[in-house]
Amino acid sequence: MNKKIKENRYKPEPGLNTPDRSESRLDIDFCLKCIMTVAAISLISLASIFIYDFITQSSVFNVKKIDIKGIGRAGRQEILTLAELKTGDNIFKPNLFSVEKKISNHPWILTASVKRQLPSGIVISVVEQQPLAIVKIENLADILINTRGLPFKEYNPKTDQVSDLPVITGLDLTSKNNRYRFQGPLFNSIMDFLSRPVIGQVIKINGDNNTGLKIQARDVFHPKTEDETDTLEIKLGFNDFQAKLYRAKQISEYIDKHFPERVITSMDLFNIEKVFIKTKRNDALHNTLEKGV
Repeated sequence: MNKKIKENRYKPEPGLNTPDRSESRLDIDFCLKCIMTVAAISLISLASIFIYDFITQSSVFNVKKIDIKGIGRAGRQEILTLAELKTGDNIFKPNLFSVEKKISNHPWILTASVKRQLPSGIVISVVEQQPLAIVKIENLADILINTRGLPFKEYNPKTDQVSDLPVITGLDLTSKNNRYRFQGPLFNSIMDFLSRPVIGQVIKINGDNNTGLKIQARDVFHPKTEDETDTLEIKLGFNDFQAKLYRAKQISEYIDKHFPERVITSMDLFNIEKVFIKTKRNDALHNTLEKGV
């Protein structure tokens, strides 16, 4: 005789505390997705490591050519030494931003740009400083300034071929934010003068906080002098340089036409309405007349 099976009084009714089968499936699916995601990330990481090792160790990506563009005063070997670049290294080894900063430490380099040229080339493009003048300061080394008026290196007459630049005196260096520079009304006047077209070659510019600029230039207004080293000294003050130089040209042409036996040695154009000049005998013309006789 079969024993009657009694209902388990302790089994919870469905829907109360017993987990639903659909919820179990969701949990399983979630776990599978997590496992697959981790597996995919691991595979991608392994692939990345493999690709990185291949690129950094393959001779295909070794540097075979380094092009340097824009150099003139800076030497090729100087740039390569600063950049710490050499053929045979892997093209992806150097940090380009770091290399650019190292190259920019060269006193003649204003900016530098470094790019990779796959598979085995590196291109360095530089912009060099454009020297504007040589500044002489008492008890200090002479300094080169660029076209923005910023000092960028000590002047070395043996290595810096800039003998055609004007020499500036009368300025002082000032320190601002741990950087040395020139500033002030006098310096601004000098930069204003140098930014304008000037007749002839300016040899010296002397600055004075009270009287302004006094320049020394080749005497292009009156070239008929015996000594080619003859210069003309012109006091210009602080402003109106273009108008004052034009007045100097007019006066020189007048003297040359009406008093050819005289040569102007200096002009005072501090006040353009009240000009003072000094002259000397034109030895070239005098000697020519004596030979003619």
